[in-house]
Amino acid sequence: MDVNLAASLTQVLRLDDASQVGHARRVVQKLAEQHGFAPTDAGRAAIVATELSSNVLKHAEQGELHVRVLAHGEQCGIELVAVDRAKGFDLPSCLVDGYSTGGTQGIGLGAVSRLAQVFDVHADAGGAVVLARLYPQEHPARDLRIGVSHHSLHDDPACGDTWHVALGEQRLSALVIDGLGHGEEAERAAKAGAHAFAQDPFRAPEQLLGELHHAMAGTRGGAVAIAQYQGVSDKLDFIGIGNIGATLVGGERPRGLASHPGIVGGQYRKGQVFDYAHVKGNLLIMFSDGLQSRWNLQIYPGLAHRHPAVIAAVLHRDFCRGRDDVTVLVIDLETVHG
Repeated sequence: MDVNLAASLTQVLRLDDASQVGHARRVVQKLAEQHGFAPTDAGRAAIVATELSSNVLKHAEQGELHVRVLAHGEQCGIELVAVDRAKGFDLPSCLVDGYSTGGTQGIGLGAVSRLAQVFDVHADAGGAVVLARLYPQEHPARDLRIGVSHHSLHDDPACGDTWHVALGEQRLSALVIDGLGHGEEAERAAKAGAHAFAQDPFRAPEQLLGELHHAMAGTRGGAVAIAQYQGVSDKLDFIGIGNIGATLVGGERPRGLASHPGIVGGQYRKGQVFDYAHVKGNLLIMFSDGLQSRWNLQIYPGLAHRHPAVIAAVLHRDFCRGRDDVTVLVIDLETVHG
């Protein structure tokens, strides 16, 4: 059975005052309830939001809680990512109940690791990123090692970036679109392309690109990248038009994936599909130009082995340009084999 993951924006809750902890708790609990969580599960999500937010204020004095809905077909989850830019912390100690540097009971991260079905963390000199994913206890969804950081400029309700991931038996197809500019017209262009992609995401990449081009005609158009991975042959096909960046991380050194100039829905020369062999175990990272392209995971010891949602959040934290919509999509290709 194929799994389709459609775009969901990351909601950013600022944390620089104790009163915002309660606000974060209420936002997360309401979101969980709206997406079918039973009262006990919604309460569990609220506790995790409280602990993550409090931990940011204790250790860093300010930061953010990133909240996103995980839509896996009929089942939904809630993703919470605490992000700060302090000097990091002693993770093994912080996971032990009773440890505290702030004069508190010190139950925060230990409690989060027990309450969340998925927990991961990365801390470095630039700060810390803590991930918690929660699903209903009665009907938990399979957690996928796919991470997204997806933000509109200035938290505008309309976002000109979008993405879509389809996962089937031993195969995966991923899309990132950046509609020209930002705001409602850029969003309309991106959504037109994503809708066309979702109709048949495993169609041959060059044919898919033609369908998107037709669907986006009459809109502003945009940059498009499509990546398809076949687990049986261990081969990735990639086609890109415009400035969507894409990189394979694994092996001896990262491999950048080549795109061609042009505008899908506007004008471009015939796109070319590039194939990349022996990529099992690699990370596929696709990103819009709201993210700087000069990042390098090798400067972050151990980060490449963290959950893709943590990787996406770290890249957004350190390389977001701050003047456009931004999407960072990170896929562990082992997901196809798992």
